Amino acid sequence: MNAITLTVNGQRLSRQVEPRTHLADFLREELNLTGTHLGCEQGVCGACTVLIDGKPQRSCIASAAACDGADIRTIEGFDADPLMAELREAFSAHHALQCGFCTPGMLISSRDIVSRLGESSERTVREELSGNLCRCTGYVGIVNAVCAVSAGKSPAAQAEAIGIAAAAAPAPVVAAASAVKAASAPATFGAGGSEIRQSLTVDAAPEVVWPALKDIHLIASCLPGAEVTAFDGERLEGRMVVTFGPIKAAFGGDATVAFDDAARTGLVNGSGRDTGSGSKAHGEIAFALKPAETGSAIDLSLRYRISGPLAQFSRGALVQNLVAHLTGVFATNLAAALKGEAPTAPAGLSALGIFKVVLATWGERVKTWVKRPPN
Repeated sequence: MNAITLTVNGQRLSRQVEPRTHLADFLREELNLTGTHLGCEQGVCGACTVLIDGKPQRSCIASAAACDGADIRTIEGFDADPLMAELREAFSAHHALQCGFCTPGMLISSRDIVSRLGESSERTVREELSGNLCRCTGYVGIVNAVCAVSAGKSPAAQAEAIGIAAAAAPAPVVAAASAVKAASAPATFGAGGSEIRQSLTVDAAPEVVWPALKDIHLIASCLPGAEVTAFDGERLEGRMVVTFGPIKAAFGGDATVAFDDAARTGLVNGSGRDTGSGSKAHGEIAFALKPAETGSAIDLSLRYRISGPLAQFSRGALVQNLVAHLTGVFATNLAAALKGEAPTAPAGLSALGIFKVVLATWGERVKTWVKRPPN
């Protein structure tokens, strides 16, 4: 059994839980908060969505023990929330529910959209809600309801109205290699995406690293799951294979690449689609190379937007740790390549298992349990 202390709907409580208990079962069976519905229990349908430290996440794939110290808010915790009241009324007015099974998770995700993005287009709302499945309505009423509530609202005004800080404080990211560190927490990207900034160091001079960064095939060979099938100097085609929870995705697509030799900066902008799950991704990677105390530093800014079944994984610590893991492996392999050595970490077109990243995320939680002084 694990002793945990967390805040649920504003009430701080302590319990003993088994390590295998996921958050959804804990909320429903231990606290009788049955508004959190369980559907697929694989993190796909979104019915069990709750807020964990202010961010919507699937409670069926979150370990209750891993949430020790977290602030949890379920659908029952929004009874007095003015924005949620607007959404409830709009859902009723636009006939946005039938059986109601998906509605709690749908409402929590919808509130996140309005509070984070403000006024949103139909396309944006559909992309943002693509991780919440509804078997009844056809989504038209849901989308219309969210658009109606978001009309005329700004993100800053909503953040102030519901008591959420307009700018998130930087959060630590688990790195797979010591050369990787987080520079900021995720921020919005365009119409409802996120941004992750990181910096990695390579034990080689910028004059050596820069030509390697421009060698697209070399870079792909250093990144797990990546393959470049065509590159003409400006435009590339390829794919990326990732095993993400219950879904194995192979994103195929194309991108444009631009380099500034004088400033030693680059920009990659591309999009792709996984034919298996139907998920779509759009991303932009900006990087800058500069001298460091030991070798070179590469500052990375990854901005991305995901729609489809994988959308539910596109925010929060899980995706940060996935990117950190990839970046760490990339840094290790790039350092080896610059020395003329074979990659020391698995690369090529082998699928990357997300479960390793989940374990890393939980590992960080365990460290906080060990360090936390007794109450």
